[in-house]
Amino acid sequence: MKLFLKLSFMAKDREDSLKHIVAVAKRRGFVFAGSEIYGGLSNTFDYGPVGIEILQNLKKLWWEYFVHKRKDVVGLDSSILLNPSVWEASGHVGNFSDPLMDCKQCKTRIRVDHFLEEKKGESFCTGKTLKELQKVIEDEKYACPSCGAVGTFTEPRSFNLMFKTSHGASEDNSMDIYLRPETAQGIFINFKNIYNSSRRKVPFGIAQIGKSFRNEIMARQFIFRTREFEQMEMEFFCEPGTQTEWFTTWLDYCMNWLTNVIGLKKENLRIREHDKEELSFYSDRTADIEYKFPFGWGELWGIASRTDYDLKQHEKFSGQDLKYHDQVQNKKYLPYVVEPALGLNRLFLAVLSDAYEEEKLEKEEMRTVLHFNPKVSPFKVAIFPLMKKDGLDIKAKEIVESLSKIWYVDYDDSAAIGKRYRRHDEIGTPFCITVDYDSLKDDTVTIRERDSMKQDRIAIKEIIGFILERMG
Repeated sequence: MKLFLKLSFMAKDREDSLKHIVAVAKRRGFVFAGSEIYGGLSNTFDYGPVGIEILQNLKKLWWEYFVHKRKDVVGLDSSILLNPSVWEASGHVGNFSDPLMDCKQCKTRIRVDHFLEEKKGESFCTGKTLKELQKVIEDEKYACPSCGAVGTFTEPRSFNLMFKTSHGASEDNSMDIYLRPETAQGIFINFKNIYNSSRRKVPFGIAQIGKSFRNEIMARQFIFRTREFEQMEMEFFCEPGTQTEWFTTWLDYCMNWLTNVIGLKKENLRIREHDKEELSFYSDRTADIEYKFPFGWGELWGIASRTDYDLKQHEKFSGQDLKYHDQVQNKKYLPYVVEPALGLNRLFLAVLSDAYEEEKLEKEEMRTVLHFNPKVSPFKVAIFPLMKKDGLDIKAKEIVESLSKIWYVDYDDSAAIGKRYRRHDEIGTPFCITVDYDSLKDDTVTIRERDSMKQDRIAIKEIIGFILERMG
């Protein structure tokens, strides 16, 4: 077995490490720049053959843990396009905005809070008005990050983040609507439908996985902040007064999923509670589970106690009675809501970053390896015939057909075995199986483990048990 030395990226190398991750993501078919052959479209991405497998695995694992494993959560798939009154009731039309300014000289558009917080520290802008932010920029004589000009910024202004589109058969008969900026409102407006049809009793939750759209001023950091993204979100409806207990329960439940199911390293995760000034207008408590990305700590999962704000607003704007009738206590009330909201694309980046490692082997050889949890890996097994002749390829394909009934497997017969190992190290495949001439004689194969690079000779009939035992 080869000896190897693990290399860790220090803080000063974080930017370079992200570049390495992006390069592997493209080379091995995880993520591509959107519309690349036409010069691209800013901050859009396509997920390739192995990238989409990871996304599907993450969604499946989340759904199993948050819906199928529980008796108090059901699912929903609501429409992306909603009646515009939904967004008026939720406060998105009037409050869903970010502070924006432009450089008059180079025309660069800048999000003011991100610009100042990078210089003054996290949460510096919390509670400050646009005028106060402008004064800070002027007093400090900050330069444009693009062209270096000083004193050329426009006054900060509010920029609504919702994408507007038209609904109707013609321009004359159409009305303005929005692509949803979050999946939560589709859950709230279906609350009564769901508890009536499914006969659920409070406390219970409604889970949803779906696309959301936000016209971010500064979409950045690869797939961390994009204008089109996917959310895995759940609204848990509970009796007023019990929300604090449920908040703690769901915070712990989410952290456990990240560490024990997905396998993220505990040292790369932390919980950050929002202070009172930072809380959203609808929340009485919020905490973020943050991940230590290559560029620093960033929000991965937000858990918010939303009170009864949303149901109260939709009841007011729709004129419908959305109260829950508690037959045991013989009373009606609007439930309070605890919301764990996770961005799938950010989770994908966290999983990719957590798994990425460069190892220095003997003779100064380097290998890049992705140590995915096998549950997350795109392929569980790769099968290699030593040669594409003499029946080795036929034998290998027989094994592929057998294992494909259980796992998603890959067949690879191009290049030398060593190169095929390196290729699947970068894809994160936990096990590689080589079929050689001895396989034709005694029905045995060589199976190699990704992380240790240890190789074992086992009987073909033992492959499934061997892998299952090591996958856990």
